[in-house]
Amino acid sequence: MARRKDNKVDLSSFDQAGARVFDNPLVTEVSDSYLEYAFSVIHSRALPDARDGLKPVHRRILWSMYEQGYRPDRGHVKSARIVGDTMGKYHPHGDTAIYDAMVRLAQDFSLNVPLIDGHGNFGSPDDGPAASRYTEARMSREAMLLVGELGEDTVDVEPNYDGSLTQPTVLPAAFPNLLVNGASGIAVGMATNMIPHNLAEVVSAARWLINHPDATLDKLMEFVPGPDLPTGGVLLGLDEVRRAYETGRGVVRMRGKAEIGPIEGSRGRQAITVVELPYGVGAEKVIAAITNEVTKTKRLTGIADVKDLTDRESGTRLVVECKVGVNPQALLADLYRLTPLEQSFGVNNLVLVDGQPRTLGLKALLEVFLAHRYEVVTRRSSYRRRKREERLHLVDGLLIALLDIDRVVRLIRGSDDAQAAKDGLMSQFGLSDIQATYILDTPLRRLTKFDRIELEAEQERLRAEIAELSTILDDERVLKKLVSDELAAVVKQFSTERRTTLVDGDLKEVLAASAPAGPLEVADDPCQVILSATGLVARTAAESEESAEGRRRNGRVKHDTVRAIAHSTARGRVLLLTSAGRAFKIDVLPLPVLPEQAGTVSLRGGMSAAELVPLEAGETVVGLAPLGGAADASAGLALGTRQGVVKICSPEWPVRSDEFEVIGLRDGDEVVGATWLTDNTETLTFVTSEASLLRFAASVVRPQGLKGGGMAGINLPAGARVVFFGAVRTDDPGHGEPMVVTSTGATVKVTPFQAYPAKGRATGGVRAHRFLKGETDVAVAWVGPRPVGATATGEPVELPAADPRRDGSGFAVMLGPTVVGHLIERD
Repeated sequence: MARRKDNKVDLSSFDQAGARVFDNPLVTEVSDSYLEYAFSVIHSRALPDARDGLKPVHRRILWSMYEQGYRPDRGHVKSARIVGDTMGKYHPHGDTAIYDAMVRLAQDFSLNVPLIDGHGNFGSPDDGPAASRYTEARMSREAMLLVGELGEDTVDVEPNYDGSLTQPTVLPAAFPNLLVNGASGIAVGMATNMIPHNLAEVVSAARWLINHPDATLDKLMEFVPGPDLPTGGVLLGLDEVRRAYETGRGVVRMRGKAEIGPIEGSRGRQAITVVELPYGVGAEKVIAAITNEVTKTKRLTGIADVKDLTDRESGTRLVVECKVGVNPQALLADLYRLTPLEQSFGVNNLVLVDGQPRTLGLKALLEVFLAHRYEVVTRRSSYRRRKREERLHLVDGLLIALLDIDRVVRLIRGSDDAQAAKDGLMSQFGLSDIQATYILDTPLRRLTKFDRIELEAEQERLRAEIAELSTILDDERVLKKLVSDELAAVVKQFSTERRTTLVDGDLKEVLAASAPAGPLEVADDPCQVILSATGLVARTAAESEESAEGRRRNGRVKHDTVRAIAHSTARGRVLLLTSAGRAFKIDVLPLPVLPEQAGTVSLRGGMSAAELVPLEAGETVVGLAPLGGAADASAGLALGTRQGVVKICSPEWPVRSDEFEVIGLRDGDEVVGATWLTDNTETLTFVTSEASLLRFAASVVRPQGLKGGGMAGINLPAGARVVFFGAVRTDDPGHGEPMVVTSTGATVKVTPFQAYPAKGRATGGVRAHRFLKGETDVAVAWVGPRPVGATATGEPVELPAADPRRDGSGFAVMLGPTVVGHLIERD
């Protein structure tokens, strides 16, 4: 190797054939080659363009399909044909890479707005697609918004890889595809990972930014509160989302959406049904993680079975069955912690802007898109104006010729050749070369009176359109309004509802707040099962007897009233008693736990009784009774019927049967009240529709077995019926003095229970309400401690103050369809 006098290597020499040879040090050669490769990967493969949100492979696929006519109004074609066209003409890479990119454009679980309408198996989050020879595809309607303006000189074109064809450098993109569908890619030394958003929200933010260029990020986030994932789910910690919107980088937490409920046909077992999964997570991946945690690491306990019931009709349904006695909320928290049901998404908005990789926040991404749309609409308007000016020029020439058509015809007939005719038209009529050529090419059949009328109308239309297009090109405000209106039209046609639920706050605080408060296994602690007056059943959180007793003094309730309470344990069972005289054994654990906030318990969280037991038409749940323990040694169950029958049923329930009758009813009769007696010292009370109240000691009623039909409780005059039956304790100051509430629908009266004297069983009772003019009967009655009123929909109603007159007329309260009960025994 030759060296120069300065002892440096002479990098140029000649070989034997006379060709110049360059010698480079290995370090320099490798460095230069690597930089060229890195540049190629960044620009030609991995990173999306900030304007249309597409990587080159996606852009070339859509351009090839558009050029070949595979559009939404035409039939599907084989995917292999699309891949072959794209690879042969525009993207000289492997067919597998092209098909994989094409498949993603067709997956509704990967994109919010799929750009390809696929026919066949295009995969799932767990499985890959079928081979390209088995699937078919065409462009979606939304994809036409990206390519629809390509024929109007809206974007630059460049040669394809071999220079034989041209391809667009970017697509016109009529909507912010990058933000709506997201993107991912790994380049050399850099990567992008962009999360999808809701189309309507992103467009709303873009339209606001058009009119308010100085808008703050917080203002834009009023329109785009957070990402919207194709698979739905829950997104935690919006503080981190804001950080990602501000800097272009951040980490958001995705969580599947689950529902907890009892397993049909089971006893005390509940299931966690996952109905929405995190973005990019499939059901099989979750099942595999659960299986690993249960069988190998042993960190997940309490799971009885896992089933994947996902199908096209019901969507995602991953059912995790809990073992008996397991707290499903605690198990769900473990599933979030140990399986892909909770995943992180690292946001990295790295995109190409003017060919340079840049990390952009939300506002910058919108600004780049809007700048692109301004340029596209400007170039499109300029193209359309130019085309209309060219057409107007021809129409003007035709109209000049039509004004003296006879002279034009004579000139053409007298010319030696076409060139002479053209020269004559140009010189005698002042026409341009283009106009004269067009007239010579126009058939004589076009030069009629009617064509002249059409040409004049076309001339006016062209002038108006040219003026409108000139306004767009000359006035920036008109241009921006047009872009805004076109974006609004896109949303009107293609918008969808938000799928992902957003949870605000700091991510760490949100995760801490969502952690379960109790252990995985539910302790068999005492609790209360509650039946509301509107037929909802629920339970209180398990607690000690001392804690429960301390809460019985200043209880408050909202929504609905309490009809019955049965004391049990979290893993115990209670009886549900119906108006048809039937009893059902139900487990306490599957019942929803009543939510409690600031000392107020809401009964709206209860479960309808019809979801717990199979009720017949018109049958309702009228009472509760405990099962097991001290309940077996109590006095029994007191029942009162619509026809005035009373029965005390001995607590000897069938052991092997979960459904049985507790009273033999006469034809047309039904149970109106069922009350559990603790020691037979209670006072039984009837209230009838003709305003009679009868009270007598429970001890005068002889207990009967299950088959017994009871005995006479109150005498009813013709046409009267019982509207209330219950048992009242008069020796329990902790629960307050019992009160009597009667209502005719227009008036209501509250009276101390002590105002009514006791009478014998099977008598008529005493008057409890004096009817006013127009009132015929008592619609609602209640006897018990701390009464409250509510409408049939559960809204609270204020009751009047107590009236010591037992036969008074009450006060006008306009209760309407009111139910009455007592306060729940919690503070």
